[in-house]
Amino acid sequence: INRKASVLRAATRERAKTPSCLRAMSGGSDVPKTALCVLAEGVEELEAIAPIDILRRANVKVTTASLSSGLTVTGRNGIKIVADVSLDDALKAGPYDAVIVPGGPPAVPSVGTLQRDDRVTRLLQEQKKSGRLLASICAGPTVLHAAGVLGGSYTAHFSTQAVLPALDRSRDVVRDGTVITSQGAGTAVAFGLAL
Repeated sequence: INRKASVLRAATRERAKTPSCLRAMSGGSDVPKTALCVLAEGVEELEAIAPIDILRRANVKVTTASLSSGLTVTGRNGIKIVADVSLDDALKAGPYDAVIVPGGPPAVPSVGTLQRDDRVTRLLQEQKKSGRLLASICAGPTVLHAAGVLGGSYTAHFSTQAVLPALDRSRDVVRDGTVITSQGAGTAVAFGLAL
């Protein structure tokens, strides 16, 4: 009995070491939470991969979706990412507990491509209306802004300040209700942990 109690105490201590944000996304349920990460050509690779990796380690079922017809997305730095499904197929499988919009420098086409895609706009608006989590990083919050779902408190890459004049440059990650935003590649791990 003492051995079993000792093992139970050790397991409880290990669980306590798990960041509360990872426990929160799992909701204490045996049913895994779901997240959708939308990938467009020119995506900043680290801003997509860091949160995907962290969430999968926390038992979140993350689906990556390519905005284009092919599944292979070439990132800003030439790294090829193979998405799980097309965005059309991902939308059929939804809804998701979280939708993640990684960014990239504003000069990179991914942000403009995301802003101009009606499917992305509808997805973000439905996600916000339903009270489910929205998350975006770097220039990605400009996509949320264009869709009308950003909210009043946010951060983003400093280069977006002309479009997002109220961005909070003092915090790496900002949570405003169901919207989480982050500054950029250097804060991608903190962003993933906040999810």
